[in-house]
Amino acid sequence: MTVRTTDTEVTFRQPFRLSAFDARQAAGTYRLVIEEEEILGLSFLAYRRTATMLHTPAISVQSGRHQVVEVDPEELTVALDADALTYRSLKE
Repeated sequence: MTVRTTDTEVTFRQPFRLSAFDARQAAGTYRLVIEEEEILGLSFLAYRRTATMLHTPAISVQSGRHQVVEVDPEELTVALDADALTYRSLKE
């Protein structure tokens, strides 16, 4: 079975909360790692997400404590969308 990993970044302009964390997280750019595994037996190439992991603290924060937390991808998308809406309304 083939596993692929996508390493990317997400940016929050406002502090945010996800259920995977006990406390609010600071605004900033965070490393996001998505792991997917190939779905075998299909006539085309397809993958299924197996993990979505957010690295804390934000990339710009110099801290001795580093944590990788598995997060719900749908909850993350909702939080990013809410952050974008809040940012837009603050700019207007």
